[in-house]
Amino acid sequence: MNRRNVLSAGLAAGLAVCVSVTAATAQPATLVFTAIPDQDETRLVEKFTAYAKYFEAKLGVPVKYLPVKSYPAAVTAFTNNQVQFGWFGGFTGVQAVLAVPGSQTLAQGAEDVAFTSYFIAHSSTGLQLSKELPKGIEGKSFTFGSRSSTSGRVFPEHFLRQAYPGKTPETIFSRVGFSGDHSRTLQLVQSGAFEVGVMDRIIYETEVKAGKVDPKMVSVIWETPPFPDYHWVARGDLDKTFGDGFTKKLATTILEITDPQLLAAFGRSKFIPAKNEDYKVIEDVAKLTGLLNN
Repeated sequence: MNRRNVLSAGLAAGLAVCVSVTAATAQPATLVFTAIPDQDETRLVEKFTAYAKYFEAKLGVPVKYLPVKSYPAAVTAFTNNQVQFGWFGGFTGVQAVLAVPGSQTLAQGAEDVAFTSYFIAHSSTGLQLSKELPKGIEGKSFTFGSRSSTSGRVFPEHFLRQAYPGKTPETIFSRVGFSGDHSRTLQLVQSGAFEVGVMDRIIYETEVKAGKVDPKMVSVIWETPPFPDYHWVARGDLDKTFGDGFTKKLATTILEITDPQLLAAFGRSKFIPAKNEDYKVIEDVAKLTGLLNN
């Protein structure tokens, strides 16, 4: 091979490498999302894997669901840009928005505008369903869900403090625990490990449908007043990574979910628009109870 042919071959090879590198770098970034682990992990992975496929088909970019082990871990992943958006509870969503400037609440379930929690009790307590928080819970052992759960801790603690002025949960109950998630709260109360607990209304009803609630062992004794809860939140720099208008496109994609199976997985009838200001009351309550710094 003469010098000219060698040079030509080398140039061609170099050009091929450049084209290959350019093609690789031109691949769209992967959009990663997470969710608070509020119930059984297997159920969460199944649910959000289906949502990842839906988002990928609608948005035209690779989408991945990143499971986390705790509520604070979901906020940390969002703060560190390990995930670009997430399905948060009311309180964790507020934490995420405060942690990343410019972050936006995109949507909530229609049921999340006026969400409620159920206080549940083991049958051995003799406690019955009441329109008011039963005074008979005082002195019993009690479990919240996660320490950062809106429906499993933040608002239930707020209502407890209203019912028992000047007292904290630790002085109201003989023992206070934190189960970590709503499914676990049900298991602990149903088994008698704790006499009373509080959990997400929708998850309780989902467990009833799944046949995981034994009415001879556990029952609802009080439903709380309503409060705003779960929502989809996106980082403020989403458009910088995926292009102008991407945040709006993601919001539209969520609002256009009509697949009955996808909605049923959330226990929601539909998703509706929401904004950061809708969750200001959660921030205020969290500050009052000392769960959020002033």
